[in-house]
Amino acid sequence: MATSLSRYLVEQQRAKHHIPPELRLLLEVVARACKGISHAVNKGALGGVLGSAQSENVQGEVQKKLDIIANEVLIEANEWGGHLAAMASEEMDSIYVVPNRYPQGEYLLLFDPLDGSSNIDVNVSIGTIFSVLKKPESAEKVSEADFLQAGQAQVAAGYCVYGPQTTLVLTVGDGVAMFTLDREQGSFVLTEENVRIPEDTREFAINMSNMRHWDKPVTDYITECLAGKDGPRGKDFNMRWVASMVADVHRILTRGGIFMYPWDKRDPDKPGKLRLMYEANPMSWLIEQAGGMATNGRERILDIQPTQLHQRVSVCLGSKNEVARFTAMHQSEA
Repeated sequence: MATSLSRYLVEQQRAKHHIPPELRLLLEVVARACKGISHAVNKGALGGVLGSAQSENVQGEVQKKLDIIANEVLIEANEWGGHLAAMASEEMDSIYVVPNRYPQGEYLLLFDPLDGSSNIDVNVSIGTIFSVLKKPESAEKVSEADFLQAGQAQVAAGYCVYGPQTTLVLTVGDGVAMFTLDREQGSFVLTEENVRIPEDTREFAINMSNMRHWDKPVTDYITECLAGKDGPRGKDFNMRWVASMVADVHRILTRGGIFMYPWDKRDPDKPGKLRLMYEANPMSWLIEQAGGMATNGRERILDIQPTQLHQRVSVCLGSKNEVARFTAMHQSEA
C-alpha cells in the first residue's frame, strides 16, 4: 500500500517521536500550499500567470507574476492554522506576523516561494523552498530577531520541485524522503525514503559565464575538473546548470554532484548571491541529511549565525568528497 505524506508524518510523530503534532499539521498545510502553486505553474499561459509583475522585491529583483502568486498562496494557507507565530519570505521586506484574529503557534516559517523565476516563461523546472524554526521560548512578541537562528536549529526543511512530476522533498531530522504528487488522488505519495548522495561524483554545477570574476580557489577547482582524465583529478567531468537551485539540488539528491554559487569580484562587499535563511540553510540540511556536505567555501553553512533576515552567502554543496576538496582549496588560501 502506498504511503501518503500524511501517513509518513503521523509515523514520524507517533512511532519515531521526531515531530510534535503541531509541526506535523504545519507541514501538511505547507504541502497543500505547494500543491496549489503546482496547479498555477502547470496552467502557465492558460492561467495568465506568465510574465513580469512590473514590480521589484526587497532584493531589487524584478518579480514574476508567479512569484507574487506563490507568496500569497503560502501566506494565506498558513496564517490561520494556529501553528505559526510568523513567516518570512524572500519576496517580503520584513516578517509577516500572524494576525491577531488567528491563534498564534510556536513555529516560524521561512520560504522562497518560487525559486528559479528566470525559468518560468521557458517551461523549465522551478520550485518552492521552505524552512521551519521554533520560536524562542523567551520571545513574548515575535520579532525579526527570533528568525536569526543558525541553520542547525531547523526542525524541518524541504522543497517542492515543479517539473515533469511535482516532487516534495522533506527532512525532519530523520533522513530525506521524497513524495510525488498523484494528481488523480490529489495527494503526495512516498516514492523514495532514506535518500543518499554518492560521496564521489563526475558532475559539477556552476555558472561558467562568471569565471572571470571568481576567486582563485574556485578557478583552480574548476580548472582541475575541466582538465579531465589527463589532469590531476584523473577523470572526466560533466557540467550541469539549470539556473534554478531547486532543480540543481534535486539532481544532486537523485544521483550526486556538486553545486557551487561562490562569492565573486563583481560585488565584493556581498558574501554571495544566495540567501542564507531561505535557500542555503534548508538546502544544506537536506544535503547533510542525505550524507552530503554543505559549506560557504570555508565553514559549514549550518553553523553560520545570521545577522540579517535577507543575509547572503556563498554556497557549495553536494557529494561529500568534492565539497571537502573545494573547501580545502579555500581554506589553504586563507
